[in-house]
Amino acid sequence: MCLVICPLVFLAGFVDSVAGGGGLISLPAYLLVGLPAHTAAGTNKVVACIGTSFAAGRYIKNGTVKIRLALISAAGAMAGSYLGTRAAVRLNDETLKLVILCALPAVAAFMALKKDFGRETAPRRERTPKTEALLCAAIGLVIGCYDGLVGPGTGTFLMLAFTAVLGFDLLTSTGCAKVANLASNIASAVVWILNGSVMFAVVIPAAVCGAAGNLLGARYAIKGGSGKIRGVAFAVLGLMAVKLLYDLLK
Repeated sequence: MCLVICPLVFLAGFVDSVAGGGGLISLPAYLLVGLPAHTAAGTNKVVACIGTSFAAGRYIKNGTVKIRLALISAAGAMAGSYLGTRAAVRLNDETLKLVILCALPAVAAFMALKKDFGRETAPRRERTPKTEALLCAAIGLVIGCYDGLVGPGTGTFLMLAFTAVLGFDLLTSTGCAKVANLASNIASAVVWILNGSVMFAVVIPAAVCGAAGNLLGARYAIKGGSGKIRGVAFAVLGLMAVKLLYDLLK
């Protein structure tokens, strides 16, 4: 099981640190080895917490995070993620698989169509600190809710939102997204742990691989790396879709 999960989680961490979307690789990895949807989602969140914390720390250390606004967004993300995960917990396994099956191809298509988005800084509008704070909280709340319910693509959506709405450059948006995504991951992981939906035997080896991938990805992004590494995500997504369809039809 770990021989399949760990390399994919490492790759997911690397991709996620550069431009988000790592969940398109990591969540399917857990589903492909046969974990139930709830256990896959819960285990993925716990591992993601550890990996994202390393990436967020590296971005903060390199000064690419607007701390005040990132923390405000993180507070909204934590609240939204809690609500979204509580909704996911109430779904039965087949329904959650169906939600994931419908959501992930849509996320993948969005990312493919918007692959050039954010390479240039959006025009920055003059806003009051209060308005910026409210926008950050709203971004965190809405995308955090999605993260709790489905998950994959959250980092990318946060990055796009910080770029489009607040006019941050791509690197700053990615750094702020990591902080907000860490908060949403923590809130979601707590709910899944309390629900007993985490396979801790997988967490430690997967977390080590995820942390390594996140650290290398953050370093790569900070040094100017691009996000043109989506092909494997789409390939794994296709395999997962086939397996979920088979499970649902069976």
